[in-house]
Amino acid sequence: MSLNGCLRNQKGAGLPIALFVITVLALLVFGMAQLQQSTGEAVSLQIQSQRAFFAAESGAQVGVQQMLSQLESGGAASCPPDISGFGSGNGLASCSVEFVCDLGTGLTLTLVSTGYCGSGADSARRTIEVRLK
Repeated sequence: MSLNGCLRNQKGAGLPIALFVITVLALLVFGMAQLQQSTGEAVSLQIQSQRAFFAAESGAQVGVQQMLSQLESGGAASCPPDISGFGSGNGLASCSVEFVCDLGTGLTLTLVSTGYCGSGADSARRTIEVRLK
C-alpha cells in the first residue's frame, strides 16, 4: 500500500468538526463577555445608588442640625439651603443634596432630603424624610 493510496481513502470530516468547535467556543466567549459587561454596569449603578443614599442621609443630618440650632437660638425654623458638593477627595464629591421643608402648623417639622449622584445613565437619586416634633 502506498502513501497516496491511504490519503485517497480519507473523507476529511476534521474540517467541519473544527469549524463547529471554533464557532461554539466563540459564542461562549461572546456570551461571557456580555455577562461580564452587564454585571459591571449593575455594580456601578449599585455603587451610585449607595452614594446617593449616603448623600441624602448626610444632607438630612446637616439639615436637622441647622433647623434645631435655629430653634434653640430662638429664631424661626427655616429650610436649610441646598448643599451642592460635599467637598473634594471624599466618596460624595460629585453628589448634591436638595431639601424640601414643611414647617407645618403645629410642632411638627418635616425635612425631605434628596441625594443625587452621577450623571447620565449612571446616575442615582435617593430620598430620605425626617420629621421633628
